[in-house]
Parts: sequence; structure tokens; C-alpha cells
Amino acid sequence: MVKSFMVNFRLVSILPATALAIAMSAASVGAQDMYNPIQLPSNNEITDTLSERDIPTGQGGFARDYIVSLQPGDQVVIDLLSDSFDSIVTMIGPNGMTIAENDDGPDGTTNSLLFSRITEAGNYIVRVRAFGEGGIGEFNLKVTRLRPI
Repeated sequence: MVKSFMVNFRLVSILPATALAIAMSAASVGAQDMYNPIQLPSNNEITDTLSERDIPTGQGGFARDYIVSLQPGDQVVIDLLSDSFDSIVTMIGPNGMTIAENDDGPDGTTNSLLFSRITEAGNYIVRVRAFGEGGIGEFNLKVTRLRPI
């Protein structure tokens, strides 16, 4: 039942709380379907393509996210190679904060190389994106856990 009454010469409708709760939960379900990071394969390496269907960065480019499960003490190397675009790799922690980011690796190319030591167990996001506007194309992403000798 919807009730209407006048407030300061405006007609105001009050929706029952149940209808409002249903509408809000439907909106949150829709939002959950929108963001689905890709699980890295068991070998933690993937060849994929960054496209205009990926996550808009707000800077004219696009990003693609991958999930990797890590443990405290893990030391990882993230290698992102692309002949199609100037790559940037970002590691995002379980709390949503950026842990590390790399634009150009030490080899003088536009490929990205990132080292990180993990202090907290959880699912981490490895974000692949292009530097600047419109960079799209094929790339290779590899996450390697370093082991002591």
C-alpha cells in the first residue's frame, strides 16, 4: 500500500519498507554481477586480450583484473608483457588497497615487472592496464612465487 500526503505543497509518496528493501537488494545483486575478476589458472600464467569491453579506467583506457590467492611470506614476481600496448601492472590487496604498481620494467621496454612480499593471506587482484588512452591488445601475464634456494 502506498500512502501519499502533502509536504510543503509537494505530493510525497511513502513506499512500504518491504518494497524498498526488495528494490535495494535487486540493485546490489545487479552490481555484483558487473565485477567479476578472472581466476588465474593453476600455473598462474595467462595469455589474454585487453579490450574496450573491459573495466574503464577513467583515463581513456581499460583494465582487466585477475585473482590470485597468496599466503604470508610469499614473495612474488608479476611479469606483464605486451607488444600491443604500454603495460602497467598493479597489485591490490584483500582490503582493496594498492600494494604496488609498475609501469616499465628494468629491461628498457614498456613491459612491466613487479616484485612484492606478501604479509597477509587472501585473494589479491592483479590488474592489467595500458598506460594512457586506448591501449588494447594481446598480453601475457605471469605470477611467479619465488622460493629460497
